[in-house]
Amino acid sequence: MKYLFVVQGEGRGHYTQALSLKNMLENNGHEVVAVMVGTSAKRKLPDFFTQKIDAEIIQFQSPNFLPTPKGKSSSLVGSIIYNLLLLPVYFASLISIKRTLKVKQADVVINFYELLCGITYGLFNPETPMISIAHQYYFLTQAFHYSGNNNFQFRLLNFYSRLTAMNALKVLALSFRDENGLQYGNIYVVPPLLRKEVINKKTKTGEYIHGYLLNSGYAKELRNWSLNNPEQTLHFFWDKKGANKTTLLTRSLTMHTLSDCEFLNYMADSKAYATTAGFESVCEAMYMQKPILMIPTHIEQECNAIDAMCSNVGITENEFNIDTLLEFIPHYNKTLEFKFWAHTAESLFLNELTKIEFEPTNILATF
Repeated sequence: MKYLFVVQGEGRGHYTQALSLKNMLENNGHEVVAVMVGTSAKRKLPDFFTQKIDAEIIQFQSPNFLPTPKGKSSSLVGSIIYNLLLLPVYFASLISIKRTLKVKQADVVINFYELLCGITYGLFNPETPMISIAHQYYFLTQAFHYSGNNNFQFRLLNFYSRLTAMNALKVLALSFRDENGLQYGNIYVVPPLLRKEVINKKTKTGEYIHGYLLNSGYAKELRNWSLNNPEQTLHFFWDKKGANKTTLLTRSLTMHTLSDCEFLNYMADSKAYATTAGFESVCEAMYMQKPILMIPTHIEQECNAIDAMCSNVGITENEFNIDTLLEFIPHYNKTLEFKFWAHTAESLFLNELTKIEFEPTNILATF
């Protein structure tokens, strides 16, 4: 079969999921004819993705969350105003997606949580069936229980998720835990899409803390902690536009630009992992059995952290308090349960992505 990928370009999780699934499909005789990526002027398409995807990349401008002036969390009001001003640009992106679907003649479109792809299917309902994949769809199920205080933002997140999957044939909700074939309407709970590089990586417990920042504003916070704790080595990654490959913020804090191999190498040899709670990197740390500190920057990551806490893999904070992570490390219990779940991914995904015999359902009307 021929597949067309459409990838939401914020963070690194959707990129790594696309790389993993492409490898899985091609190893089983299928083809990915092109990869469309929703980008913005605020972020750079990471080199590890462009170098490894080995397919035609078609970029289009897509809505993006703007950081607050301090560069930590996302500004909801600012993001809405900014994206409303770009509506004519986004409409052109819709036309580009529709045109590409017609030209590429794929059998199936795989949408990695890209809003404009979902809206394209909502407005034009193309003949090519769409399957949507993301962890965010798990929040639409009764299996997830939101325990935070941002109920309005949680409802907005779920509405956004439904928009990304309008008229989807299937919705695959990535999960931290084995849910025993759980299904809600056309939402199927499936394992995470870990790459072979993660599964094959040998690990050890090193002396440094590994980390990832979605928003660069947290770098100042980390720098201050590092200046007060120079004995603890920190290796963190970010996707700050224009940053050097490595930036030494203190003598013990090094910031690295996103690199596929380097990120996993540092993860594998670390003693713990600190992150802004993106789903994919939390899964990688869980697989490598690293204690995790999660600092959510917006509602989506808050939900990721709540969900991950149910698996007892780490702790969550409002800031990068490395002291809390260091205190947690002796209490972390390793388990093989997540590894067993992750190893079922290939058979489950191939089963779901090649069975396309029933009609699509509008997920807006499902819940």
